[in-house]
Amino acid sequence: MKTPKLSDILGIINKIAPPGLAESWDNSGLQVGNPDAGIERIMIALDATPAVMEAARNSSCHLLVTHHPLLFKPLKTISTATPQGKLVHDAIRSDLAVVSIHTSYDVAEGGLNDLLAERLGVSACRPLQATAGQELAKLAVFVPGDHLERVRGALLPWAEALGNYRDCSFSAPGEGTFTPLAGATPFIGEVGSREQVPEQRLELLLDRRNLPRVVKALLAAHPYEEPAFDIYPLLNEGKQLGLGRVGSLAEQTTLADYAARIREMLHAPGLRYVGDPATVIKKVALCSGSGASLLRDAVRCGADVLVTGDVKYHDARDAQDLGITLIDAGHFPSEIIMVDDVAERLGRMLSEAGYENCRILPCRIESDPLRV
Repeated sequence: MKTPKLSDILGIINKIAPPGLAESWDNSGLQVGNPDAGIERIMIALDATPAVMEAARNSSCHLLVTHHPLLFKPLKTISTATPQGKLVHDAIRSDLAVVSIHTSYDVAEGGLNDLLAERLGVSACRPLQATAGQELAKLAVFVPGDHLERVRGALLPWAEALGNYRDCSFSAPGEGTFTPLAGATPFIGEVGSREQVPEQRLELLLDRRNLPRVVKALLAAHPYEEPAFDIYPLLNEGKQLGLGRVGSLAEQTTLADYAARIREMLHAPGLRYVGDPATVIKKVALCSGSGASLLRDAVRCGADVLVTGDVKYHDARDAQDLGITLIDAGHFPSEIIMVDDVAERLGRMLSEAGYENCRILPCRIESDPLRV
């Protein structure tokens, strides 16, 4: 069984939480560790607290993946006299690598805010505040007719959906010409002789970030030694990515009833809300963790309520003035749900990549530092 290196796991984590999506002030990614180290056991947690790191070491883990960064601001010294310095020092001494996914995972499609929306019964979601736009490209490749489906099959997993339609491609017949030169090993024809070959032009819409992997898949599937292909940058607007989500409930409810449902769905010991308990709630804005700064975005989207955590007194007053209701579900309850999701996805993706000799352990000792 293959054992992944830390660098291999980082490549997979970057698919779950692409680094380019992180906020400029954030410090997502590798915090501590040797990229060449073999990793056989991984713990997933919300925070890199002393208790969590001790649990990871006691479970013989080589990697701790957290939501919140261990290192948020630059350190001038690593001293065991400070709590953070001691954590870094102990991680290095015990060969425990630490990786955080923070705002990369918050923003990512299928990340924490989509997970929270699903948990809260909010569907048809879009970002509450767009921070990144998907850049699209079109790939056109020329393939002999009898190899069209093989090449199409290799590329379709990378093709972007068009609305509610996936596996989208286009092909049209044509004729290709070429003359193999000295040193060539042509799939069709002979060196020095010009060939005219019936071919198919195959086109697909792609995310530009995936182009290196798409070209690799193309070269592996195409029968030609030097396949001809074109890549066109597009002005078409791709998916919008960003902070928070806004969507709708299947059925309208009241603020008081929805708050009670959220408390139950997030297993929160209690929560606070702002507004008339009888207010009708249908359109919901949400942001995991601390999202009160998105209050005006929620108003602009026409949301009936903003669900988030870490609401301050003046945030509550602003909500009253703006005429929107507000639910403070807590920072911890709205984010601890990431542990099982990341554990499941990372484990599945490692297995699909052939790394069977790697065990994922969701951390079960974390609790909210705030008491209600």
